[in-house]
Order: sequence, then C-alpha cells, then structure tokens
Amino acid sequence: MSTKSTVPSLLKFKDYITLIGTTIGIIALICGSYGTKDAISLAFFLITITLGTDLIDGYIARKTGTVNAMGRELDSLSDSLTFGIVPAILSFQAFKTGTIYDYILVIGCICYALGAVLRLARFNILEDPGYTGVPTPVSCLLMIGFFYTNYFHSLAYGRTSPFLEITYYIVPFLLVFIGWLNITTYIKFGEKGKSVYYIFFLFAPLSPIFGIIGLLNPNFFVSITVAIIFLILFILLLIWTIFHSFLLNFLEKRKKTKSD
Repeated sequence: MSTKSTVPSLLKFKDYITLIGTTIGIIALICGSYGTKDAISLAFFLITITLGTDLIDGYIARKTGTVNAMGRELDSLSDSLTFGIVPAILSFQAFKTGTIYDYILVIGCICYALGAVLRLARFNILEDPGYTGVPTPVSCLLMIGFFYTNYFHSLAYGRTSPFLEITYYIVPFLLVFIGWLNITTYIKFGEKGKSVYYIFFLFAPLSPIFGIIGLLNPNFFVSITVAIIFLILFILLLIWTIFHSFLLNFLEKRKKTKSD
C-alpha cells in the first residue's frame, strides 16, 4: 500500500481540528441518549463547541493554504453529523411525549437531518462562490436557541416542569422549515466567509456563555432572563437568515435589471 494513501498522510493540521469537532459531536449524541433534560442540555452545549471547531478549521485552511480534497469531504461528513443528525436526535429526545405525537416529531427530525445532509452534498459539487440555502451551522444555532429558550423557561419554574405546551406543536414544523431552509435555492448569501461568519462570531459564543450563567445560577430570575435572551437570539437569527438573504437576492436582481 502506498504511503500516500494512508490516512495520516492525507490529513492536515486543520483536519485534526475537524476530527475534534466530530468527536465532541459523538459525545453529545451519547449524552443525549440518556434522555434527561440536563443531559440533553449538556449535549446541546457540546454542539456549540463544535461550531467553534468548524470555524477554526476553516480559518486555518484558508490562512495556511491547506485546503485539500480529504479535508473537504471530512468537513462535510463531520458537519452532517454535528449540525444535522445530532441536533435532530437531540430534538427528538428533548420534545418527545410518549404519545402518537412522537410520529409527527420523528418526521420533523428526519426532514431536518436530511435537509442538512442534502445541503452539504450539494455544497460539495457546486462551484458557486456564495452560499445557496442556509448553512448547516446557522440552522443548528436556530435549534440551539429554540431548545435553550424552552429549557431555561422550564428551569425557572422547577426542574421537573414540562416545556410550554405550544412548544410541542411548534417544534415538528420548525424542524421541517429549517430543513427546507437548508436546501432551498430561494435563499442565497454572498461570498463565503463574509456575512455568514460575522453572524457566527456574534451568536455562537453567546450560547455557551449564557448557558453556563444559567446553569450556575438556577434561580427564577436568572433562568427566566437567560430564557428571554435565548428567545431574542433565536428570533433575531431567524429574521436575519430570511430577510438578509431575500434582500441580497432583491439587490442582485435589481442590479442585473439595470445592467440590461
């Protein structure tokens, strides 16, 4: 066997960062399998760390000029796990009720995961300089914000209290909607590494920061405050995702119309 085809010889430094993120994603999946709210909360917290590793490996690749085919495939496979499959399973564990409703929830989780996987597969074969569809880290951030809004609201009223009843009706449709956001061609962003990364740097660090604050101070005021903060972050991110993209498309079409 040629040494050129051995796994270590194909990996660059930034690929090991990717593998660290993948490992954390697997640990998050194991934590979520326990099914308790605190375990699921820890799992979502771990996923916020993988957002960081995803940013770091991409940054290192661009700065060091070590973009390679192995890393491209590895990054997509890792993202499909950490930002697609794991959030889908964690969402099921968090919002299942043990009733027939769970069948609807399963459909939502499948749509979310497939949306992420299909988006990443399309990303690998397109040469478009921008993003088509919502990037999977952004869709993952949406689910993180939605979960922690409900988690800390529940924490404020007692650890054993359930989520708000309306949440159980919303989440399957939210999962389907986010899955659609991943694969739609109606939503486009500009050049890779620009506005999407700005929103990562703004929102991604806030999730673990406020999460830690809420867990270290589990009183009513702190918990309800953190729940409101996550709700605001979730709404702002959702609005930015949709309207920023549509505004960009409108401006591009207007520019083409004027040039014609």
